[in-house]
Amino acid sequence: MTEYAKRDIWDAETIRKALDNCHDGKLYVAMNLAFACSMRMGEILGLAWRNVHIEDEDIARDNAYVYIEQELTRASKRAIEMLGEKDIYHIFTPLMPNTSTRVILKKPKTDSSVRKIWLPKTLAYILREWRKSQNELKAFLGDEYQDFDLVIALPNGRPCEERIINKEFALLKEKAELPNVVFHSLRHSSTTYKLKLNHGDLKATQGDTGHAEIDMITKVYAHILDEDRKINAQKFESAFYTNANPDLRHVTAPPEPQAVQTVDLAALIEQLQQNPELANTLATLIAGSKGTN
Repeated sequence: MTEYAKRDIWDAETIRKALDNCHDGKLYVAMNLAFACSMRMGEILGLAWRNVHIEDEDIARDNAYVYIEQELTRASKRAIEMLGEKDIYHIFTPLMPNTSTRVILKKPKTDSSVRKIWLPKTLAYILREWRKSQNELKAFLGDEYQDFDLVIALPNGRPCEERIINKEFALLKEKAELPNVVFHSLRHSSTTYKLKLNHGDLKATQGDTGHAEIDMITKVYAHILDEDRKINAQKFESAFYTNANPDLRHVTAPPEPQAVQTVDLAALIEQLQQNPELANTLATLIAGSKGTN
């Protein structure tokens, strides 16, 4: 049986502080997508603008969403061969031709990872502002901009790898004096926060996270679900016992049966032999008890 360790994560207040202190656009957008959308790093870096639906009508109807259908990763040539053409959507030309690995866009690991995630309105507007600034940069650079339709991209349009986000994340933690967690923990913060908001709705949360098995959420986030079960007991008290007639809250439980005390005779005799004064005291007590009966 797999044991799931409780992870160190940021709470919502810490994430707000991190966002307030973040001045790198790529990291800012990536952090919002990780927390609000429960997205994995590879899914964030592989997100394409064609799958971001943030037009006026979408936002007005609370129907803004992103569609996850690919992820960005670096893979060895052997791994690329094993994946095969049908699971790889694009292989980026390396800057250094002699490298043994390639950055690729590929199909997500599981079918459940291909999913639609609705956006909070604020995040939809954040993405619109980010797209506007990216388009301005694209117009300025002209043909120098390599357009791969990526939401998170380097200034020249090329893909932004995980190590770049991790480096900026480490700098942010240091400058803002934030607790030391890994970027991936934002996804766990997201799951925890959503389970608290929706009172343990596993199915809805699983839809956002893309976990293949709902059992995974149950095991890893059992402590959050237990909190809701405790609240259920409090609600039950208020709804049932508070209005009971007669009032069951003042009924005392039956007393616990008293344990029968047993005497170790051998130990008692040994103590009496070693302590004559104790023997005399005990004899006096017995004599007095007989006189009163």
